[in-house]
Amino acid sequence: MSRGSTEGDLTKTGMALKHDREWDYELDRIVEAIEERDATKVGLQFPEGLKRRGPSVADDLREAAPDDVTFMISGQPCYGACDLDTYLMRRTDVFVHFGHTPMKESDSIIYVPLFSNVDPFPIMEDALDELEDPEDDPEVGIVTTAQHMNRFEEMTDWLEERGYEVHTRRGDDRLTMEGQVLGCNYASADIPADQVLYVGGGKFHPVGLAMEHPEKRVVIADPVNNVVKIAEHDQFLKQRYASVHKAMGAEKWGVIFCTKIGQGRWEKAQEIVENNENAYLITMDEVTPDRLRNFAMDAFVNTGCPRITTDDGPRFHKPMLTPGEYEAAIGEKPLDSIEFDTFHDTW
Repeated sequence: MSRGSTEGDLTKTGMALKHDREWDYELDRIVEAIEERDATKVGLQFPEGLKRRGPSVADDLREAAPDDVTFMISGQPCYGACDLDTYLMRRTDVFVHFGHTPMKESDSIIYVPLFSNVDPFPIMEDALDELEDPEDDPEVGIVTTAQHMNRFEEMTDWLEERGYEVHTRRGDDRLTMEGQVLGCNYASADIPADQVLYVGGGKFHPVGLAMEHPEKRVVIADPVNNVVKIAEHDQFLKQRYASVHKAMGAEKWGVIFCTKIGQGRWEKAQEIVENNENAYLITMDEVTPDRLRNFAMDAFVNTGCPRITTDDGPRFHKPMLTPGEYEAAIGEKPLDSIEFDTFHDTW
């Protein structure tokens, strides 16, 4: 994104929102698409944290769009750009996905990334105490999430002005922007620096990054919660080791193939089932503990979103493993070879 770009910038909203102004929902662009396509049915999909804003956005669009347009808000769970409501997509003339950058370009989907208005620089200033002094080690990488990509070039320049040699890259085709990381992909951190600054909220992304790149020191600058931390993954690894140990005696395995459009790893699921006569392929869109409780399995392997395993693993009644952890549980590779499960070039 070039410096000065106003896309997603709430201060440059093209239409005055009837409701909150925390985000720019790019209403002008949506209405233009409706008119160009003579659309009468429009689908709106929001991530979980923004679903409560759906009716307000629909109200604003109703005021601006032709009277004969029907707006439908997806009630399906949504945790990322890989999590599209394909049922609604097939039944609407315009489909709008809010909150994430495109994982795969499509003429049939309007992606509206929603950028944070939180100033990242005060917490980045505090994070300098955890980075090596540039006179001792000037090499540093920087990554962030989609919500802060609107300030990424500014953040890079800010570090360079303080004497650092900043390394950035765009990961693989699953990532839209340079320096962007997802909960399932940290390819943008494959840079020649021993320290990486993660600017963003939460611990999941930086802990995953630290697991995938254990040779790097990952410093968290969290402008949302106003904290600076070092990403530690030891406790996380202990939890994963415990799950693998519990599954080592499993006889019947449920192998989950997720039918969400951006989360299916069919070849991996099929490989496991073909090589284990006691493994059974289970297909589902939303993987939850309740949905699996009625299956008489000793353990499960999740080939869908890694966050199902890592975030919700303790909630399942039987061990829930990643494909790599499964290999350790059945003795195909050593326990200490466990890595963070990630998606690369998968759609």
